[in-house]
Amino acid sequence: MTLPSFSWKSLELLSSFSMGSSSTGNVGDDHDRSNLNVSISLHDKKLRNEELSSAERRGFVTSGIHRIRYSRSEKVEAILAKARFSIREAARNNNHSFISSSGSDYVPQGPIYRNANAFYRSYTEMEKVFKIYVYEEGEAPIFHDGPCRSIYTTEGRFIHEMERGVLYRTRDAEEAHVYFMPFSVVAMVQYLYEPGTIDMDAIGNTLADYVHTIAHNHPFWNRSLGADHFMLSCHDWGPYTSSYVPLLFNNSIRVLCNANTSEGFNPLKDASLPEINLKFGEITGLLGGPPPSERSILAFFAGGLHGDIRHILLDHWKGKDPDIRVYENLPPNVSYETMLKNSKFCLCPSGYEVASPRVVEAIYSECVPVLISDHYVPPFSDVLNWKKFSIVVGVEDIPNIKTILTGISEAKYLKMQMRVKQVQRHFVLNGTPKRFDLFHMIVHSVWLRRLNLRLRSSM
Repeated sequence: MTLPSFSWKSLELLSSFSMGSSSTGNVGDDHDRSNLNVSISLHDKKLRNEELSSAERRGFVTSGIHRIRYSRSEKVEAILAKARFSIREAARNNNHSFISSSGSDYVPQGPIYRNANAFYRSYTEMEKVFKIYVYEEGEAPIFHDGPCRSIYTTEGRFIHEMERGVLYRTRDAEEAHVYFMPFSVVAMVQYLYEPGTIDMDAIGNTLADYVHTIAHNHPFWNRSLGADHFMLSCHDWGPYTSSYVPLLFNNSIRVLCNANTSEGFNPLKDASLPEINLKFGEITGLLGGPPPSERSILAFFAGGLHGDIRHILLDHWKGKDPDIRVYENLPPNVSYETMLKNSKFCLCPSGYEVASPRVVEAIYSECVPVLISDHYVPPFSDVLNWKKFSIVVGVEDIPNIKTILTGISEAKYLKMQMRVKQVQRHFVLNGTPKRFDLFHMIVHSVWLRRLNLRLRSSM
């Protein structure tokens, strides 16, 4: 598995998209982002001047001369231009002038971040200005609802929080930076799919009809060809379901647990969503674990034979080595959570699809994750430096897992384990969202992708 490489230095962690007013079309048109005049920013100084000039023209940065009138859509773009400029300036500042603390005053620091200064500035800019419009079309349970427990927890909890409307939501669609389509793929599968068949048309057609409806009722989808819209799904079928609407698949921001680059996941516009299995809907008792000195197991995994990677893992290690505890089924008297908390490294192989709840389980248990996957983009990779708090093992190296893990010095392991504890806050689902927690990190992933999308109105 290859982790994606992003750079904060000139906000090039994602592509910068520039759309001219000539790019128009209806929901059914088979356009993709190649039709949207894609441009990657290469010259920092030129971009900085352009962004500042753009903000000046729209009255958000005064040049000491005068202000001019601007449309509401220009105002939205000017706010983003100002944020881009601010983030670039923070990215260049290598001297961290902030003091780290805890609670609501937490300030990102340290090697778990690709650029802590840029992330902190981006996050605070998001808190100040980011506005999300939630479409009201559709009825529960397929729309405006979702599962808040089980393996699909993150899908339902995010939908519910956006419906609550306390954070980021605006009721004024004209001032929104992005537009959320609150459909649940989990609910579509539950209520529309006929088990035992391979026919997904009922699901796909429902989604296509929904997008046609919002495109008919509002001007925003056709204005951007869906590029400033986003969906969120933790179901394995989320990516395929989105393919029933080509503009959604190719243009929109898709926040997906199944972040598989071999199946069309594009980290330039799509965002990886953590998969979290909350059986009872709460994280009580799941966070924390004993110190490293009390963790007697080198590596641990327990899980069914779901997918080729797990077959390889169990074939090589099931019952073979007391240091590498690999089970298909745990013995009745053995606690899964206790095994996690007593292990130094937790093996996180993909199942039928690339995502696995074991990644977050490891982080909750303060066990260093060992990612075993192909084509998987870990969550928040544009902000977090996964190489600093996890181990990446290619499928071809599964037979060498023990050699790889025992080759890690005690000093390096202790640093990684400490960083797992530090990164944990970004994966916690709180009943009421707290700064820098999972809900805010998901929103920040969408915010970053919107920052890199340039929508220009006709002059």
